Formats: sequence, C-alpha cells, structure tokens
Amino acid sequence: MTNPVTRDRRHFEDLAVGEVIALGHTKVTREMITTFAREFDPLPFHLDEKAAKASLLGGLASSGWQTGALSLRMLVDSFLSQIASAGGLGFTNLKWKNPVMVDDTIGGTVKITDLRRSASHPQWGIVTLDFDIRNQQGKPVLTMRLANLVETRNAEAAA
Repeated sequence: MTNPVTRDRRHFEDLAVGEVIALGHTKVTREMITTFAREFDPLPFHLDEKAAKASLLGGLASSGWQTGALSLRMLVDSFLSQIASAGGLGFTNLKWKNPVMVDDTIGGTVKITDLRRSASHPQWGIVTLDFDIRNQQGKPVLTMRLANLVETRNAEAAA
C-alpha cells in the first residue's frame, strides 16, 4: 500500500551512493548562540563575552550541539523533507573541527555513502550520510555520519 504522505517523495530506490546534497547556509548570530546556550549548554564561553575571550575558543562560540542542530535543520530543508524519511537511526564519528563564532556562516554538503535494505523489514531502507559542514572561510566545523530510515517503494523487490 502506498503511503499518501510520502507518495510523491523520493524513496530508497531513487537514491544513489555517491550522491552529494548541498545543504545551503545559515548565519549564526550572537542572539542564536546565547539563546541556545541559556537553554541547552550554559557554559560561560557560550554566554559571556569576557569569559569567552579568556577561554580556549577566544570568543563567544556556538555550542557544538547547536552546530549539529543547525546542520540537521539544513539537512531537513534540503533533503529529508523531499524523501520518504521515517527518521534517524543514530550517528557516529561526530567531530567538532573548529568553533563556530558569532556571525560565522555555516553550510556544506552531505554525501550518500551507503544504501542497504533492512533484512528483517524489507519495506525499509537505510541511507548513510556523511556530513561536511564548513564556515565561510572553508574551515571544517563539523563532520559526522548519520543513518536514516527511508521507505522503499516495493517491499517485495529483491534486496
């Protein structure tokens, strides 16, 4: 039976290993950094300019978790909202390479590095995505590998 919500979206069979998806860009403002930090990561180098300048980061910096959340938002906007995604299965190899500072613009790509059909649930496929997020100077700020569950069009098709 076809899912009416995802009928017109790309399915597992429409994806290809090696496909690169451009994520667009997001400017990270002081207000974004401090608002996120107050709620989720209230360390001084995310909240207080003076403490941040004295820290290893040398200035007010985004939480790594905020960088991850912004990266996920870009992924949803540019890719996951266009495929028959059923949600994430987890991530590995998360690395925060360089801090995201006030007024940095981040963006990047994800690359499909693996596709496999679930052996126990053939109506689902698993897509593996490698993130490469960089700032406006081209410096890497985040890398990670994400596994996402995607509907197949035909569960009876050979794996």
